[in-house]
Amino acid sequence: MRALPVLLAILCLVTSAGAYAIAEVCPDTWLSGDPDEFFVLSAEGPLDGVSVTDGEGTVSFPPGARGEGRVVVARNGTAYRLVHGTLPDFEVLDVSPAPGMVRTRDLRLGNDHDELVLLVHGTVVDRVAWPGDLRPRQGQVHYRENGRWDPRVLMIGQSRFGPLTVLNVSGTAFAAPDCSSAVLADLVASAQRSILLNAYELTDPVLGEALVAARARGVAVSVLVEGGPVGGIPSGEWAVLARLLDAGIPVHRIESGETAHARYRFNHAKYLVVDDRWTMVTTENWKPAAFPPAGRQGNRGWGVVLDDPRLAAYFREVFAADLGGGDVGPIATLRPGAVETPSRQSFSPRFTPSPFRDATVTTVLAPDTADQVTALVASARESVLIEQAYITNESGTRLQRYLDAAVDASRRGVRVRVLLDSAWFNTEEEADNDEQVALINRIAAAEGLPLEARLVDLRARGLVKVHTKGVVVDGRRVLISSINWNEGSPSFNREAGVIVDDPATGAYFSAVFDADWGDGPDLSDCAVRRGVDWFRIGIGALVLVGVWAVVVRRRRG
Repeated sequence: MRALPVLLAILCLVTSAGAYAIAEVCPDTWLSGDPDEFFVLSAEGPLDGVSVTDGEGTVSFPPGARGEGRVVVARNGTAYRLVHGTLPDFEVLDVSPAPGMVRTRDLRLGNDHDELVLLVHGTVVDRVAWPGDLRPRQGQVHYRENGRWDPRVLMIGQSRFGPLTVLNVSGTAFAAPDCSSAVLADLVASAQRSILLNAYELTDPVLGEALVAARARGVAVSVLVEGGPVGGIPSGEWAVLARLLDAGIPVHRIESGETAHARYRFNHAKYLVVDDRWTMVTTENWKPAAFPPAGRQGNRGWGVVLDDPRLAAYFREVFAADLGGGDVGPIATLRPGAVETPSRQSFSPRFTPSPFRDATVTTVLAPDTADQVTALVASARESVLIEQAYITNESGTRLQRYLDAAVDASRRGVRVRVLLDSAWFNTEEEADNDEQVALINRIAAAEGLPLEARLVDLRARGLVKVHTKGVVVDGRRVLISSINWNEGSPSFNREAGVIVDDPATGAYFSAVFDADWGDGPDLSDCAVRRGVDWFRIGIGALVLVGVWAVVVRRRRG
């Protein structure tokens, strides 16, 4: 019986110790000198006797402190509030209204090499070291989930949305350039209360005028654009933004500023929310080439309009989170811009909008839930169709993560077809789409896999380029998103998409894929398909050595 109190005390101590853990650490921030560095403890109950050390300095909680799940300890509360908008629960330095920690020497988190050790009444209950447990990176919040550190790259200020799966969803699937403009025009014209538009690039003057018309009839319109797309904001976008601002439509852009670093490398998502009911998610930027007038040439793209208030509420929340960051501000200064016009080349549409009902829809966000793409491809049992603007392999010799999952699926007997753009800007360099197609086909031949890759024959299909980021799995589950298949897009960009599980929608986009697949251009004919500089060839024909050099270079590519 005398041993019982001792046993109970030991059990209480173990239970108490188990209630405390290191949940997050951010040692290398964007602010000079890292005054906003912080760590987070998972703690329930009293914090008396709880301390954290890096072996050089130690901080302990003040008497009477308690944890209510998530306890944020920052070095400088004022600096932390500047970056995050709120005070931490505690601070190491006594410079803000946040309660101060009790210090023994100075606890500073090393950027490249350090560790944190969590003690409860002098007993070590948790620790994390970097490098080792973590791969340190400036601006990254290292966090633990289900016992694993950094399941994804989480940069300061980024959202942590989970996926939402909704049953019994109705909607409409569409393909660009065939019928995209009509679907977009009808959706914007139907708006009665609100429109939220997220854009990487916004150069379509027709859409601009439709938004102005909606504003004139009393619809609340809000626009968020990327402040620094590759090559800068295009001239056509300045023209559209000027029109929107003149009509009183608020336009904000996300970019790094004096006091806030951009949370995402690019705001690359392309979605539209109307009246808290309809959500358009597309692979396409809001440009004339993506939404051309009927019968005009444009880009191949996929899109869907979802009629469901639950999905609309989800994307409205994402929009609000992105709009509310410290890296977002109104566009104050405009530059001159020229209106962008659609192609004059004619196009014979093959696909009309395809309505569906009773679908299961799951949201996909990057970087939050970008691993769902890997899981989707890995779940295939019969077939995977992949149509992409491009695929760029990750650093070293590793295949891009989604492509790697597709190759693994083919090793299980799943038939995998990969279709990539053949425009000159995706085939001119030494390691782009034509080399990727050749690599995939070499893997297939070497291992005897049901795997094949092709370049789209743009001339035969009447397309300007392929801009799709689409996947069809087993003929029924369709990914429509803005996520490019490279290393940066899934990890560092704000991207948005959905997985639509519906046989009719799967059949629709499978038909679009098959139409683009066609016979496909032969890699040996790639130079002709992507457009040849005839002047250079003509000059080279006069010089035998020049001709030989050109032929060799072309065949190598």
